[in-house]
Amino acid sequence: MTRVKSTNPELLTVIHSLRKKARDSNAPIWLGVADHLSSSRRRRIAVNLSRLNRHTRAKETVVVPGKVLGAGNLDHPISVAAFSFSTHARLKISKARGKCFSISELLEVNPEGSNVKIME
Repeated sequence: MTRVKSTNPELLTVIHSLRKKARDSNAPIWLGVADHLSSSRRRRIAVNLSRLNRHTRAKETVVVPGKVLGAGNLDHPISVAAFSFSTHARLKISKARGKCFSISELLEVNPEGSNVKIME
């Protein structure tokens, strides 16, 4: 188990709940997301909307273990769960009739992690 070096209480809560849900639901996807989030801030993932647009299809669910940035356009509706979103990213996802979730909200809706992609 990797050691978490962050002091952000919200991040620590999300990592703890991801690991607990991975054990309880036998869903290794949440353990992978927790490992990405527990890495150093330098290695944390930031994904632009243009990348999400290229690698997803309409009505897919995607988890970003980091931040979603608003560079690029989104031309189909997707559901995105991330630790944080930029203001422009939230606006553009909503404009494309998509949905923005926190990772904790996605854990409640889909505890098994079925039909969820991780964007790295």
